Amino acid sequence: MLRGLGGAGKTSVAVEYAYRHVAETGVCWQFAAEDPATLTAQFAELAAQLGARELADARDPVASVHSVLARAETGWLLVFDNVTDRASVDRFLPPHGDGRILITTQNQLWPYEWAVDVPVLDTEVAAGFLVSRTGDADRAAARELAEALGGLPLALEQAAAYMQASGTTLARYLPAFRTRQSDLLARGKADGHPQDVGATLDLGLSRLADEAPGAVALLRLLAFLAPEPVPLPVLLDDAPADDPSVDATVGTLCGDLVVAGDAVAALRRYSLVALAGDGLVLVHRLVQEVTRAQLPADQADQWWQAAATIVECAVPASPQLPASWPTCVQLLPHARAVLSLTSGGIRRIAEALGYSGSYVAARDLSQQIVATHKADSNYGSEHPDTLTTRNNLAYWTRKARNAG
Repeated sequence: MLRGLGGAGKTSVAVEYAYRHVAETGVCWQFAAEDPATLTAQFAELAAQLGARELADARDPVASVHSVLARAETGWLLVFDNVTDRASVDRFLPPHGDGRILITTQNQLWPYEWAVDVPVLDTEVAAGFLVSRTGDADRAAARELAEALGGLPLALEQAAAYMQASGTTLARYLPAFRTRQSDLLARGKADGHPQDVGATLDLGLSRLADEAPGAVALLRLLAFLAPEPVPLPVLLDDAPADDPSVDATVGTLCGDLVVAGDAVAALRRYSLVALAGDGLVLVHRLVQEVTRAQLPADQADQWWQAAATIVECAVPASPQLPASWPTCVQLLPHARAVLSLTSGGIRRIAEALGYSGSYVAARDLSQQIVATHKADSNYGSEHPDTLTTRNNLAYWTRKARNAG
């Protein structure tokens, strides 16, 4: 079984596998397995190709095909592409015979021993693809674009196809993508794939809206955080559900890890999040972009505010305590994504970095905090908060110098 995010290349890997092993088989067939009715029709087609109708009830092409495969003297390979879950495909899987079954799915909730994850591409590999596919030797721009696309093969192919068709260089495409991601994710046709990146990812989101509203709420929250592992228990355990922005967005998830766990499981059925450690989940940056793009501006502001409030409350109140240091490190990228550098949460994280011995990191973050306070008309150079942050900067600068 091959599992992964939509657009990760699962079907391409399955087709390549079939191509390499077709000489070993008497029957090699690929099914579009997302819809059981369509799958039944495809079994009828295969039954006709095999001349199998006399071997079983002609009204049941699935049983007919199974009968032929059970008696086959040569090996066979069946590819079930884009399976939603085990129950939807179970009756179609041949129970007997000398053959192989290959399943592709976005659903991560299959038995672990069955699955091979299809990951996104490493940045260097993805950059190499862009250079080769476009004929543009600008490796630096290719590397930046590969990072922006998160190494997702479908997105890489789509971007390359658009650049080739429009005569756009990597250097010109990159700034356009940064400012108009949603537009460009809907342009460029990837060979062998009927949908663009936006539509591919949006399909899972649309289904979740009906199946698991709590999962949609969780994904929207995650969409405004950094594309780094998110410590869900830390965020949701003490989230202020009585805050208006939080209550209106993820209120049902706050303080209830069972409900949150159900939401994570629903998202994993479409590979929209991945597990990244104990209590940690990870969302691909393009999933975040598509999720944010679905929201009207006023709703996006509400979700951003909810994310900021939740992260601010999650930052430990006592950064000098060793127990708080791992949490602050986990929250740092997300705090940078949604909090102002004048926030108390950012200041406490800078202090935790320093108390934990990361003096240079504490100094560098404190420098940014001081500069922001000075430039902000609500603070200025002589505001008490500015003076406090300047004192912190001096302290961590001295510590960093002494440690060096």
